[in-house]
Parts: sequence; structure tokens; C-alpha cells
Amino acid sequence: MKLLNTIASGALDESLRTLYGTADHARAERIAAAFAARYPAHAEEAALFSAPGRTEIGGNHTDHQHGRVLCGSVDLDMLACAAPNGTDEIHVFSEGYGEVCVDLKDLNPVESEKDSTAALVRGVAAGVSALGYDISGFDAYVHSAVLAGSGLSSSAAFEVLVGVILNRFFCRDALDAITLAKISQMAERDYYGKPCGLMDQMGSAVGGAVAIDFEDPTNPIVARPGYDFDASRHALCIIDTGSSHDDLTDDYAAVAAEMRAVAAVFGKTVLREVPEELFRENIAAVRQQCGDRAVLRARHFYSDDRRAAAEADALREGDFDRFLALVNESGRSSVCDLQNIWSPKHPDRQSVSLALSIGRELLGGRGAIRVHGGGFAGTVQAFVPEDLLEGFRAGIEAVFGEGKCHILRIRPVGGCALDGLYRTILSS
Repeated sequence: MKLLNTIASGALDESLRTLYGTADHARAERIAAAFAARYPAHAEEAALFSAPGRTEIGGNHTDHQHGRVLCGSVDLDMLACAAPNGTDEIHVFSEGYGEVCVDLKDLNPVESEKDSTAALVRGVAAGVSALGYDISGFDAYVHSAVLAGSGLSSSAAFEVLVGVILNRFFCRDALDAITLAKISQMAERDYYGKPCGLMDQMGSAVGGAVAIDFEDPTNPIVARPGYDFDASRHALCIIDTGSSHDDLTDDYAAVAAEMRAVAAVFGKTVLREVPEELFRENIAAVRQQCGDRAVLRARHFYSDDRRAAAEADALREGDFDRFLALVNESGRSSVCDLQNIWSPKHPDRQSVSLALSIGRELLGGRGAIRVHGGGFAGTVQAFVPEDLLEGFRAGIEAVFGEGKCHILRIRPVGGCALDGLYRTILSS
């Protein structure tokens, strides 16, 4: 198999190091061999593709109010071996989930496919086709290292992965990362049936640290601060508290609903449309109409919206200490004002609060720690100084269990074909 020879020769080593920090061939070779065993007819045309999970760094619950966020791609990804198959069908085999088959002769949403992998494949294919590209089928073998339930957005990684494959085989890499992110969002929203913003897909598609301004959500402003997190001497840790998001839909919905209720007091739809000064001048009236928690959550929106932009500026200026201070401020605002650390329905379940408390103690005033993602359950994010890392991990895992503190890095690129990334490295 040509691809296996390419991997073994070391020709993709720089790409592997860029994505994972190491040029270890084992995973790439295993997936290429598995593809050849499952789809032998097209093995000689196969290539490797990667799409990362993403971590939210700044702007907790600001995107749905058309605010600003800072996110980043991580080195846990979905890695696929794929090749065109010359048919009108896409076949995707995902380890642990089996194969889905999508007939490209019908690219309309299928009601019975909602909440399924097939819906995401069909939706992304439809989005690329709608731009005028003549797409056809491919075969793909996929392995995911994106942690389930971690808030790293495996669905966005999968959507971007399908988009990158179609972009390479049928668009000659003409689609930029922002276009692929928008197509991926459409697939999740209109085909899979899950209302979603654009942050997850943008973080996976663009890569690195990504600052996004959603003032116009149909045309967000995207910038990359360009900071090298590997030079910070801090590790990114995601703490899996072992708590479930089940039965928390109402808690998530209430955050957006209360923020929108405050905006409605001023005749607006979202808080980004309400000047902060106007809101502050009328807090007494807003309390009467919306309640104290809604006021606090609105206060969080305004402060975290500013912080997300300030975090990006700190990274752009290379001021990592300032960045860490802002991350900690965001974490405190989520606890005190946003109040998305535990559900009032389950006051006995406060695993996120416990992880924050223990993590803060282990950090001893250094690094940074905050709730990760939507909150109420799930995960905590920490930036941990390298000299504290082993003690931090041991302390967290003594409480939450072995393997619950995941050590990651911000990888500098988003969804890509590994051979294309290799060419980019050579030309840079």
C-alpha cells in the first residue's frame, strides 16, 4: 500500500509532529492498514485526514448572545484514512460504531436519520454540493481520540473531517476553513437536528487559538492570536469529573432564556444589542421584571465578552501571565454570576465545584482553572505549570479516579489532509 510506505519512510513525520507533538507512526499505520483491509479496491488512492476536538478557553455562554469567544483546537482528534470510490455513495466506518452508507443521489434532510452519523455525512455533502462542486463517493475508516462527554465536541470534529475529505477529493482544497465550519454547523443544525452555534466547528476547522466575534453570526469575525502554547511551560488539563449531562437540558436552556429576557426589557433579542451602560443604569428595573439570577447572568455576559477579547490580546502580545489572570477571572464569574457550576435540581451533585476547589488548592495561586463548556456537570479546564503537573494530576485522580485528568496541548492547525499539511510545512 502506497500510503503505508509513505508513513514508514518518514515523509509525514513533520505533519505528525505538528499535530501530536511526536512523529510516532503507530496510529497512522494501524488506521491505514485497517482501511486497506476493509476497502482494498481503493487502497492505493488513500490519504490521511485529521480534524481536532476543540476546547473553549474564554467566553463562557457568550456565543448565543452574539458575543466574543476564544477557543482552541487540541491534539485529540479524529483521524481517517479515505479514498474516492467512484460511486454515488459515501461509506464511513468508525471504530466502535460501525459503518454508515449515504447515497448522494438524495442530499435532502432525511427525517429518520436525525440524531445519526449518516445525517452529518449527508448534511456536509449537501453543503459542499450547494457551492457548485461535483462531488461523488468515498470510503473512510475513522478512529476517534476525542474524549466522549468531555466538552471537546466530537460532533464538530467529525463534521469537519468529512468536509476536509470532500474538499481534498472533489474541490481541490478550494474551500477555506471558515467555509467548512459553516457547512459543518448547517449539517448539525438542519440535518442532525441539534441547534448549535458556530464556535465548535470554527475551533476544529481553523485550528490553534481562535478568537471569534459573533456580533453578526452569519459572518463572524475570526482571528488567530498566533501564540505558541508549547512555549508557555504550562500544560492544558481537562478534568473529567465523571458527572453526567443527563437531565440538565432545562438548566442549559435557562441560561440563554434569562439572558434573552433581559435583552427583551430593552426591546432587543440578545444582550450584544444592549449597550452595557444602558443595562447597568436600569438594573433595578430589570430585577423587577426578570429576577436577580437573570441580572447576574447578564453581568457575566458583559464581563466575559470583554475578557474573551482581552485574552486574545494577551496571547497576541505574548503576555501569558495576563492571559492566566483573565482565565481565572472568567472562572470566578462563571461560579458567582453565571452560576453554571451545579444544578439547583441536584444540590448534592457538585462534582464540578469539587474539582474547582481541589484544583485551585493544588495550583497554589499559580496557573488557572475554570469550568469547561456548558457547565452544571462534565469537565473542568486548567492551565498547569509544568513543575506542578504530576502532583496536580495525582491530586485530581486521587479524588475522581485514574485517567480522569487528561493532559492535552493546543495544536496549531485545524482540519487537514496530512500530506497537504506536510507540503505547507515545507513551503513555510
